[in-house]
Amino acid sequence: MEKFQAFKDHFILFVEAGFIAVNQADEDAALKLFRASEMLNPQHSLPKIGMGYLHLCKLELAQASKIFSEVLAKDPQNDMAKAFLGISTALNPKDADKGEKILEESAKSAKDPSIKKMAVDAIQFVEKFVKKSPGPASPEKKGKEKK
Repeated sequence: MEKFQAFKDHFILFVEAGFIAVNQADEDAALKLFRASEMLNPQHSLPKIGMGYLHLCKLELAQASKIFSEVLAKDPQNDMAKAFLGISTALNPKDADKGEKILEESAKSAKDPSIKKMAVDAIQFVEKFVKKSPGPASPEKKGKEKK
């Protein structure tokens, strides 16, 4: 561990680079960066959240939910883990209502405005795309059917 002491101050840079790697679909780099950051600060939740985010982006919803739940078991006040748990749960049509409740709670209680916004946006997405039910035909379709 003494070898790592020189990099202790770079913890957040490794985590941030891991999230960037996920967004660039570079799973190998993301895994290495999250593991490195975890070695630098094993007690911090961000590397674990990063791993959950990787699973979420790959739509491995069960794995993502499991990781976010583990983070919340250790730190129930972790707003980021709670919002991501809400998203990973809500994207499963069978659990959309449960996920939406988690997201609503995040939207109300999160201290960080960007997490609040993410939760609100996720609720709108779930309402529009996950929970949508086939409704009556649109006016354009009705007009075409009559012809």
